[in-house]
Amino acid sequence: MGKLAQATSKYTVYAHFAASGTVEKPDIIGAVFGQTEGLLGKDMDLRELQKTGRVGRIDVDSKTIQGKTGGYIIIPSSLDASETALIAACVETIERVGPCTAKINIERIEDVRASKRQYVIERAKELLAAMYDQGSLELEEITEQIKESVRKAEVVQYKGLAAGPGVTNSDEIIIVEGRADVVNLLRCGIKNSIAMGGTSVPPVISEISKQKEITAFLDGDRGGDLNYKELMSVCDLDFVARAPDGKEVEELTKKELYKALREKIPASSSELFSENKNNKPSRGPPRNTKPPQRRETRTTNTRTPTTNTRPTTTNRPPRPSRESTKKSNIDPRRLEIYKEMLESLTGTRAALFLDELGGVIGKVPVPEMFNALKQIDADSLIIDGEIDQKLANFCAQRGVKYLIGAKLAGRIRFPESTTVLTQENL
Repeated sequence: MGKLAQATSKYTVYAHFAASGTVEKPDIIGAVFGQTEGLLGKDMDLRELQKTGRVGRIDVDSKTIQGKTGGYIIIPSSLDASETALIAACVETIERVGPCTAKINIERIEDVRASKRQYVIERAKELLAAMYDQGSLELEEITEQIKESVRKAEVVQYKGLAAGPGVTNSDEIIIVEGRADVVNLLRCGIKNSIAMGGTSVPPVISEISKQKEITAFLDGDRGGDLNYKELMSVCDLDFVARAPDGKEVEELTKKELYKALREKIPASSSELFSENKNNKPSRGPPRNTKPPQRRETRTTNTRTPTTNTRPTTTNRPPRPSRESTKKSNIDPRRLEIYKEMLESLTGTRAALFLDELGGVIGKVPVPEMFNALKQIDADSLIIDGEIDQKLANFCAQRGVKYLIGAKLAGRIRFPESTTVLTQENL
């Protein structure tokens, strides 16, 4: 006879019975088979269903108390819901068990799959919690790891030196100290770098510097100073960029790295690194030791000091006004250059640094303008923004002769050594 395991059934019928006398388990099972036989036809007979495995082993849980027996009849079924309900209804028609009268009532039909689904849900919650506890990787982290491995694999050997794959094809080359610096630049998407491999510059670097535009990207420590001196002595450098103080190129984040490269300055503009008493490299060109010459023309009249007497206005130098821009003393061609450059900057929020001949020696965003002024000796500064008193004074301190902007930010006392021009009076 085919048997159906409880675990493989879809439904379980629970029928409560109560007999008027004492009966045994075989009496109850025999009544179930005997009194339901033929009620629903041969195909739905319990014996036939058991043979085909569509109804499982019928179990009885009974107790006898004070001469009367009661309990549950349990019938597992793999039939569909409607057929199982028919079987359950047939069981309720049993009226006798053995020699005793009996009453059977279907208490419930349990969907085994529902309990399994609940178990699956609870177990899935436990497994998911365990996954989070183990710290599973996010998609972005997995993607970044893949990209990182690819970038590291992209490091090539160029005449014995570690380099990015773009060195051979690019017209602009970035020289760094070591292989780790090349890897960091690759991680940030820069493929045209090559490593010196130490503080001694290989002949390959000197050869490249004669053929391509070279930017030296130096560490922000003592080693950066040494590399700069070595490179300047044997190479034709075009630009120099440097990591922030105390940091190496291999440690920079993408934002720090790109910021340092944007702030590169011409290698020939001045001595970029110098040593002070503490052997700490400076972050820019040395400032002028002499204060900028003032263009103030004092009167030849001498004034005899008197007690509690204020000087007359005729002996006081004229106070600069908003219109005192000395425009009449400027070469018209220079004014035309300033006008064209200011118009080209409109909307860019950038600042241009010019040399004495009007050539551009640097361009930075306006928020980085003051830091750049500390590093570049410029003859003229043109900004896409307002000129305030702080900027005018700072330009005078740094020896900037011409300051050009879109407009003035309020009333300004113009420095004697700096000519201030705006779009309105160009």
